[in-house]
Amino acid sequence: MRRLWLLFSQTVTVLVAVWFVLITLKPEWLQRPSLWGADVQVLQAPTAGPTSSSAGSLSLAAKRASPSVVSINTASRKSNRADKLRDPWFKYFFGDQDEDSSNVGLGSGVIVSADGYILTNNHVVETADEITVVLNDGRRTQARLVGTDPDTDLAVLKIKLDNLPVMVMSNSDQLQVGDIVLAIGNPFGVGQTVTSGIVSALGRNQLGINTFENFIQTDAAINPGNSGGALVDVQGNLLGINTAIYSRSGGSMGIGFAIPVSTARQVLEGIVKDGQVVRGWIGVEPTELTPEISKTFNVQTGSGVIITGVLQSGPAARAGVVPGDVLLAVEGQPVKTVAELLAKVSALKPGRPARLKFLRKNEEIEFAVTPAQRPRAKSAPR
Repeated sequence: MRRLWLLFSQTVTVLVAVWFVLITLKPEWLQRPSLWGADVQVLQAPTAGPTSSSAGSLSLAAKRASPSVVSINTASRKSNRADKLRDPWFKYFFGDQDEDSSNVGLGSGVIVSADGYILTNNHVVETADEITVVLNDGRRTQARLVGTDPDTDLAVLKIKLDNLPVMVMSNSDQLQVGDIVLAIGNPFGVGQTVTSGIVSALGRNQLGINTFENFIQTDAAINPGNSGGALVDVQGNLLGINTAIYSRSGGSMGIGFAIPVSTARQVLEGIVKDGQVVRGWIGVEPTELTPEISKTFNVQTGSGVIITGVLQSGPAARAGVVPGDVLLAVEGQPVKTVAELLAKVSALKPGRPARLKFLRKNEEIEFAVTPAQRPRAKSAPR
């Protein structure tokens, strides 16, 4: 018995000595899984940065898109200031100013080409005599105005810098209500800011903002200074150009509007290639065909757009179109709303005859209308 006890005590002594050495020199060898099966050891992220966002984070989208969003500062001479100095909206954000001082405006833009082309809003630069672009990395340079398109409230600038960050254009036609989006810009001149929200609605029109309206509506906060900035998806790709807000206070109320990138791309290509966007025009005044109007004009159809006015000596008038005709289709494509009519006619090539189907006295007729180039619109008050 004494030998067994001596052997036991020696064994315990050795084990205690080994445990003491291990806990002193190699404590990590003694770590073990918890009762819940989780590893006790904390793993740190690589110092080179994460390869994916954590759950619920939009940091990678912001990190990818932010370098391509620029701040735009404009300066105008006295001759361009009279209306703005009397505008309560301008006074609210910039205060009362001396008429002899220079007018400084703020906005945002998006670099969409390695050659230095920038998309922004027309109303950001329309009265500017000088345009300064400030990149997110601190670089500052003068910009040249390549062209504007008041019909969509878009403008194209160009800068000359090397190694420009370019934003990838996404497909805005695949957007769905409820998709998560980010709005990036320079609100109130405080510096680049990222806000998040969802797509609240698609195809918003009849807002009286532009001639061609097909807005993406979002609740991502858009404020003055965000105009011309980017609306991006969760991958950081460009979905639209932020352009307007609905507000009673001057700040965001959760209703903002962006021009889809599909429209912006067409405007960019037209301005870069031709210096302007060339659109077809037939010289008619269309009106939605409501049940009341159908009854008044005795129109026996539920689709189409009624022509309530025809410009004398315009393309439609020369082809034989008269007030009261109901436009049913343009080049075989049905027309149901005024917005569709504007879009389809503007897509026609000026000088090339197009087939337009009408309903006159409840009989279908077809005219070959040769569209002219759409007159350049004046900027609408915002």
